[in-house]
Amino acid sequence: MRRLILDKLKRLRWEDAPEPTLQNGRQALVSPVALATCDLDPAILSGDFPMSGPFAFGHEGVCEVVMVGDEVRDFAPGDKVVVPFQISCGACGPCLRGNTGNCASHPAMSAFGLGTVGGLEWGGLWADLALIPHADAMLVRLPEDVPPAAVASASDNIPDAYRSVRPQLAANPGAEVLVLGGPASPSIGLYAAGLAAALGSSRVVYLDTDADRLAVAARLGAEAIEGSAEARVGRFPITVEAHGGAAALRSAINATGPDGVCTSVSIQREDAALPMFAMYSRCCTFHTGRAHARSAIPAVLDLVAAGRFDPSLVTTRTIAWDESIDALEEAPTKLVAVRY
Repeated sequence: MRRLILDKLKRLRWEDAPEPTLQNGRQALVSPVALATCDLDPAILSGDFPMSGPFAFGHEGVCEVVMVGDEVRDFAPGDKVVVPFQISCGACGPCLRGNTGNCASHPAMSAFGLGTVGGLEWGGLWADLALIPHADAMLVRLPEDVPPAAVASASDNIPDAYRSVRPQLAANPGAEVLVLGGPASPSIGLYAAGLAAALGSSRVVYLDTDADRLAVAARLGAEAIEGSAEARVGRFPITVEAHGGAAALRSAINATGPDGVCTSVSIQREDAALPMFAMYSRCCTFHTGRAHARSAIPAVLDLVAAGRFDPSLVTTRTIAWDESIDALEEAPTKLVAVRY
């Protein structure tokens, strides 16, 4: 089979590799239908996020089940499924609590297509075949009327956005939401704005300087305001920081109202000084960390199937499978590769 390998900065190649085989009855083999880039991928490709190769690339996508083990009960060959990027067993304590990104049955941060960070043994999804170690626990069936390309990022980035607004809106229905969009997590910020609108926020403000992202945010139902991440547009019960950087992080926290919740979906690789006394004074809750993707995928797909949320608006480029290398090396924001 062929799989895509990231050798070094902006250097991708197809590699012939042995086909994976089922090692036990709980596993499945899948073949990609539509794959997407994660917001982290352009940074990896450009070197802004150091991750040394070579490693098998790709961790977001919709696939078709090719083969299942004899203990798999919920899936059969031919089923279209979303593959969560994180490896989870579904039976350990963290998984049973919904914290599937911290599965206790495997090494910490185990994931497809993230090199030594996620573990080289899992391979990447940008390949003819991928092995799913816990088919019934991990895979999520694609609703019949949902196009695979529309939800290729349901493996990671869309659930990441969902966790930044859904629990908060469940605790505070109709609350206003502020999203600080920007270059660090551009698609996650847009997904968060669209999901907040779909989930009933009375007002969603999306703040960014990029005209294209502002236009998409407006189409997703947000009030798009042009301005830097440091601009003050009020205080909000729910804030989402997707811009990146310490200054934007502090701005998001400072824009969070009394008893409010601020979630950072960007990756802060350096420690940032936080306005702790102001947070204390307003009883502000701050959350950061990896999303537990598998737990959120069914709800995300339900919103798409119901016509309440259209993640395809965020996609910046759709390509054919054979165009993958040239397109990826240009590092577009949200690329979707369609195989068939």
